Amino acid sequence: MPNRINIRQSGQSDYQTIYESMVRYTRERDENSPDEIWCLQHPPVFTLGLAGKEEHILAAGDIPIIRTDRGGQVTYHGPGQMVVYLLLDLQRKGLTIKRYVALLEQALIDMCAFLGIKAIRKAGAPGVYVSGKKIAALGIRVKRGCSYHGLALNVDMDLAPFRYINPCGFPGLEVTQLKAQGCLLDINATFTTLLPYLLKQLGFAEYEQTQDVGLSNPVQTSQAA
Repeated sequence: MPNRINIRQSGQSDYQTIYESMVRYTRERDENSPDEIWCLQHPPVFTLGLAGKEEHILAAGDIPIIRTDRGGQVTYHGPGQMVVYLLLDLQRKGLTIKRYVALLEQALIDMCAFLGIKAIRKAGAPGVYVSGKKIAALGIRVKRGCSYHGLALNVDMDLAPFRYINPCGFPGLEVTQLKAQGCLLDINATFTTLLPYLLKQLGFAEYEQTQDVGLSNPVQTSQAA
């Protein structure tokens, strides 16, 4: 159903495992497969996009580096960062990639506004920014009209590893997080706050929710706000 989506939540999950699951879901889905949103956190990891240049990794130390097939350069994932993967049939929703990215950015901007934080987008630099600092990164991949990967929002995390890279390929780019903006929500509360804005922007009227990304049968039916 084009106006219904599955929501799956988990705690910390291995990046490579989740990445392979997204690829497999996208490869095996058909025109009747449900769209899904996965919310989780990752242990510390640097990821490089398709065109990612290793020169943007300045000092990885003991943090693993994984090359992936999303767009963009290098970013960092770690505990305290909310990662939201969106597995959507963009063709079924009638969305271009450019429009899809704009909708994700708008959902984040609207959520920040609700929290009293003024966030903006920047032309040519996908993501969301607060006072010139990046608070959320976007990276997607589209195959056969279907998207995977998604967004990462810094909530309450150790930001130091961002200093070991040129975030998203921009030397000197500073990052921030909700905690630094006076917002003390945890990951679950942040996702609960963001979800209605995502559903509204993407045009979903209903969703089914489970607490585990690994489960195949969502258990709770809810109405979108």
